[in-house]
Amino acid sequence: MQAKQRVLTGITTSGTPHLGNYLGALKPAVAASQKADTDSFYFLADYHALIKCQDPQTLHRSSQEIAAIWLALGLDTDKATFYRQSDIPEIPQLAWFLTCMTAKGMMNRSHAYKASVDENQRQSNTDLDQGINMGLFSYPILMAADILMFNAHQIPVGKDQIQHIEMCRDIAMRFNHTYGEHFVLPEAMVEEGDSKVLSGLDGRKMSKSYGNIIPLFAPADELKKLIFQITTNSLQPGQVKDPETCTLFEIYSAFASEQETLAMRNAYANGIGWGDMKGQLFEYLNEYLTPARKRYDVIIKDPSYIEAELQKGATKARAHSQPFMQRLRSAVGIMSFVGGMESKHSGSKVKKELTQQEQIKADAGKAKAVAIAKQRAEQEIQEVSLKVDALMNGIKESGDAKTAAITAMTQLKLQIDSAKKKAKKTLQLTLELLEKRLEN
Repeated sequence: MQAKQRVLTGITTSGTPHLGNYLGALKPAVAASQKADTDSFYFLADYHALIKCQDPQTLHRSSQEIAAIWLALGLDTDKATFYRQSDIPEIPQLAWFLTCMTAKGMMNRSHAYKASVDENQRQSNTDLDQGINMGLFSYPILMAADILMFNAHQIPVGKDQIQHIEMCRDIAMRFNHTYGEHFVLPEAMVEEGDSKVLSGLDGRKMSKSYGNIIPLFAPADELKKLIFQITTNSLQPGQVKDPETCTLFEIYSAFASEQETLAMRNAYANGIGWGDMKGQLFEYLNEYLTPARKRYDVIIKDPSYIEAELQKGATKARAHSQPFMQRLRSAVGIMSFVGGMESKHSGSKVKKELTQQEQIKADAGKAKAVAIAKQRAEQEIQEVSLKVDALMNGIKESGDAKTAAITAMTQLKLQIDSAKKKAKKTLQLTLELLEKRLEN
């Protein structure tokens, strides 16, 4: 049976996701998560957000909004692994390993860095690196760590991100050449028909940096207002218009079917007025987005649900990242001085050197064991919490709460004294939680 293809993507939590994010990453990613032959990893890229966003409230709010959007679009978190980048400490560790394998010249060619240099040059700044931090400069390396930590095969991206996937492949090949085969080489997954990056209100690439976005779940009145702000030329109704140079047509055709797009192309040939076109674009997008927008409005009001989903994903993700990072540490030579070595005093045998396939199998076994252990621990905590809830209810309902509390704790202590090892641990947790609840 063919192994599942692992798909991974994330969105930077520095603002509100827009229509371009949806077409370039969100839509193909959610579609991939619903395939039986796909193992999906999706994350909130909050470390990446720090490159440009130094406002804690904005970053926090954006993280919550983006998580709610993923869930509203139908991401199945039982099938997919959905997590926050910052909840996986192995990712920045790997980023440093990869930084030490990456040529500076490659980073000099990064689109994001070059665009910043070009802007400084345009403004006649003598320092072409003015305003550029090392986060921006090494952004592709952290992106490579996101991908390679989970050995993803396919990365849903817009065409403007293809260069970063190529860089990731190059970095992975350098590491594999130096330390042995550890990483698969990922491929960019660009949705068919996505011929170019979506334009924004002013005709430039739709980007939070330019402030020309249309938020994905903007309320209907805001959506209409933004669409009517899109820049058009001065051609009057009745004059033939070129759809290939029009932002309105570009956005419409990105969402519409082939037949609908062809009909709109004919409308341009017949001289559709800009006001009419903007009205039709609003009606189409509003109808398309309304079902998911309604789900989003419910989810965003329940932060506890969002956090629980992210923590569930972090547990699943670390079941992969922890054993893999240990393997990579050993590969580069960061390991215990005695681990796996022969002990002259104990007479223990030298640890067997595993083949790559044996190591992968062993890592998978360890990861599964870690996941099971964490699941059992979470279940135990939940059971203890429910038991303490029942005890607290009994204490509150008694005529003498102070006496009832002392009695409950005394009974627990007696049970702890006579219990066996496993049961004793659970009872001890119950007593500790009860004491904390009573203190509050």
